[in-house]
Amino acid sequence: MNLTTSTDGHILGKVQCPGDKSISQRVLILGAFMNQDMVIDGFLHGEDPLSTMNALNQLGAGISTDADDRVYLCKRNKSFHNCKNALNLGNSGTGLRLMLGLTSGMGLKASFCGDESLSSRPMERVINPLAEMGASIRSSKGKLPISIASSKLKSQYTYELPIASAQVKSCILLAGLAAGTGIEIIEPIQTRDHTERMLKNFGANIETNSIDGKNIIKLKSSNNLNAKNYTVVGDISSAAFIIVAALISDSSGFEITNVGINPSRTGVLQALQKMGANIEIKNQRIESGEPCADLIIKKSKLRGIELSGTIIPNIIDEIPIISIAAAFADGETVIRDAKELRFKESDRLMAVSEGFTSLGIKHENFEDGISIQGAPNQLLVDQSISIESYGDHRIAMSFIIAGLKCSKPIIVRDCKNIFTSFPNFIELLSSIGYKLERQ
Repeated sequence: MNLTTSTDGHILGKVQCPGDKSISQRVLILGAFMNQDMVIDGFLHGEDPLSTMNALNQLGAGISTDADDRVYLCKRNKSFHNCKNALNLGNSGTGLRLMLGLTSGMGLKASFCGDESLSSRPMERVINPLAEMGASIRSSKGKLPISIASSKLKSQYTYELPIASAQVKSCILLAGLAAGTGIEIIEPIQTRDHTERMLKNFGANIETNSIDGKNIIKLKSSNNLNAKNYTVVGDISSAAFIIVAALISDSSGFEITNVGINPSRTGVLQALQKMGANIEIKNQRIESGEPCADLIIKKSKLRGIELSGTIIPNIIDEIPIISIAAAFADGETVIRDAKELRFKESDRLMAVSEGFTSLGIKHENFEDGISIQGAPNQLLVDQSISIESYGDHRIAMSFIIAGLKCSKPIIVRDCKNIFTSFPNFIELLSSIGYKLERQ
C-alpha cells in the first residue's frame, strides 16, 4: 500500500491518543501468565499486539475481545501447553523477545517465526542471556526461526546489559518470573520501565535502585501476583507524529488526550521543547501504575539542537519523527549515539537519509547518527517524488508528516506496516484536516 499526501492539510482539533503498543503487549503476556479473570481497556488493536495475542492463544491463553475493543482474560482450568505449530509473531520484535522469555521460563517446547522484516533482525541479545540462564534454544545464526526445548532455568541470575534495551530487560524478567528465578539486572542507562511498573502494579516483589549511575533491578524468586482490571494509557511514540504535524503545520492550537508520560518515555517531549516547541502538559494522573496526561500544542518556532548521550535510549523510536521536525527548524540539528537505529525494522538512519535526499533536505549521515540542516520554509518539490519506507511503520509515518510542508503531493511507498502500531493513523489524520490517498 502506497500513500499520497495532500497539500491542503491544516492540523486543527482534538484527538485521543491510541493505546500504547509496548504496554498492550506486556499486559497481555503478564495477564495470560497470571491466569486470573481480568479486563483490559484501551488495548491497541494493532497488528503487533494482535500477533502477540494470537501466539498466547496458541499456547492455550483463551484471550478474547468484544465489540467495544475490550480484552478479556479468564481463569483457565488448564495451564499453558506445548505447541506443535510455530508461533508467528508477524512484525513484532517486542512480542517475539518477550514471548521467548516467558516460554523459556515456563519450560515449554515451542518454535517461533515471523515476517520477512522480523526474520532479518538479530536476536542474540535475548538468546545469549536466556541460554546462560539454562534455556535450550536453537536459532538460524541468531535469527528466526527459533525453537525452544523444555528446560529448567537457574535459581538465581545476574545480568549486566551491554547495551541499554528495555526488550532484553523485559525478556529476562519474564523468564525469571515464570521460572521462579531470582533476577538482578544492571542497565547502564535507564530504559523504559513498563515491565517493572506493571509487575509492581500486580504485586510482584521487584525493586529498582540507582547505584554509581547504573540502574539496578531486582526481582525476587517468590512472587504472588494478583490480577486486576487494567487500562492501557496512550502511546507517546504515536502521539509524537501528531505533535510534530501540529508544530510544522503552524497549527494555532491542538490537543491530544490520554498520552502516557512515563518518565522513561518523555525524552521526545524534552527534545521538542528544547527545539522551542510550546507543549503544555495538563490533567496529569495515574492509570494502572502509569502516568498520563493531556497535551496542548501551541504555535511554535523550532530551532536546531544537539541530541546525544543518555537521552538517546529514551527517544530511540522517536528519532525519525524528531528528524522531520529538525528538517523544518531553524539551524542545524545533530543526533549522535543512535547506532541502534540501524537494527530496527529497517536501517532507520539510512531510510531517513534517503528520504531527505529525495526531498532535497541537506544532511549528513553518520554511523551513529545524522546532522540535518533545517529550513522553516515549505519545500518546493516535484510531484513525481516518492519516498521508500522500507516497510517500516515509523519511517512511513514520519515522511507522511513531512508531506505537510511540501508544495506538491509526495508518495510514500510500502505503508502497510503502519497498522502494526497505529491502526487508525489515516483516519485520525483525515479527522483533523490532513487527507491521504491510498494506492
